[in-house]
Amino acid sequence: MSSKSLSEDEYKNLFEICQSNLSNSYCPYSKFSVSAAILSEDDRVFTGVNIENASYGLTICAERSAIAKAVTDGCQKFKAIVIVCGSKSDEYIGPCGACRQVLVEFGTDWDVYLTKSDGTYTKCTVGDLLPFAFVPESLRKSYNH
Repeated sequence: MSSKSLSEDEYKNLFEICQSNLSNSYCPYSKFSVSAAILSEDDRVFTGVNIENASYGLTICAERSAIAKAVTDGCQKFKAIVIVCGSKSDEYIGPCGACRQVLVEFGTDWDVYLTKSDGTYTKCTVGDLLPFAFVPESLRKSYNH
């Protein structure tokens, strides 16, 4: 369990930011809008939305969009990310595999809030989303063969 959990007020603020940003999503093909908001350890908020492309492989997910904005602004330490989908699904929608790998690049012990449209959520850590992850430390380890 992360020691960086959000207060209910912090969660509600990030959820509302995500909800209001859903309309900025560029998803003409899937019609599946996604918004993400990251709270940094120094309490800055970075947002992102999905940006689709006719060449589907070039689509940028909301989570990676938010991470790119944070890193561009000099931030690499995070408390949590809140992810909101425009879908009215009764299921929690998690990040794709590529996003999970990008999130884990910045640590395994920060929180991920997967939400439903009514504001309910389930919380886990980045490490929970990608067990046995290939992390930066993996490159630094020496192996005895």
